[in-house]
Amino acid sequence: MLRPALPRIGKSFQIFRRSLHKLPILQHEYRDGVPGLLSAAAFDLAWTQYQSLMIEKLNALTAGTEMSGKTPKDILIKYARDPNSAPHFNYASMAHNNDFFFRGLSPTPPPIEAHKALKAELEQSFSSMETLRLEFVNTAVAMFGPGFVWLVKDKSGGRYRILTTYLAGSPWPAAHYRRQTVDMNTERDGATSEHMRRIMNAPAANANRLGTHGQPSVTAPGGADIVPVLCLNTWEHVYLPDYGVGRLGQGGGKQEFAERWWDTIDWRIVDLNAKPVDKGNHYES
Repeated sequence: MLRPALPRIGKSFQIFRRSLHKLPILQHEYRDGVPGLLSAAAFDLAWTQYQSLMIEKLNALTAGTEMSGKTPKDILIKYARDPNSAPHFNYASMAHNNDFFFRGLSPTPPPIEAHKALKAELEQSFSSMETLRLEFVNTAVAMFGPGFVWLVKDKSGGRYRILTTYLAGSPWPAAHYRRQTVDMNTERDGATSEHMRRIMNAPAANANRLGTHGQPSVTAPGGADIVPVLCLNTWEHVYLPDYGVGRLGQGGGKQEFAERWWDTIDWRIVDLNAKPVDKGNHYES
């Protein structure tokens, strides 16, 4: 398998090599880009260069700390409730989200029909796969600003729904305080920070509800016990190189990008993330 090209980050490459956080190796080879979605140059920018930058920044922030050996997901959850550690959260969450997006792609995507149980569950939630596709595309086009569109599954009821996060916001329940409707690099004294302070100052009420790293696993207002199973990256640097801004009055380049993305989804990965019922009878080779 071809290894990704080394990141072009100059002298800081030595820091990158010494650190425990490294550019992940994707399960598919994209020497010529993602077929039908991203050119080789666009893939290099959105994955090799951008992901390397996120990892480099994360390494600089966590070097010499207990978090240097943790995954980006662990780090984003650790700092999700700390408004003074916004950079830690942002770089970790962006590295995690971008990785999640690219791992959901395939150069030879399997048909959803090969995953019967997953298809049945999705159709129960959205009435049809076409409805789900339209919701994904329309939600992506409607987003004013960069972020991610997620397909998430409710752990308790088994239902699926569409969720948006802006900037580097996270869909994980333990990080719901950082869904990021504002820029958390600059937000300090608003309602979000005040709510986080109240939660963290109430250990007695939350002593029996500890989550990752011993922090209270309190669900944020409007939060739910969900698991992300698929996501679409709507940051401009991902689609602008190949699709541009598009025509005025229409969905533009982002809409074309989102529509093409649908045809590159690796439903096998979605199936593994969603864990639909009847796992023994849902796959056809």
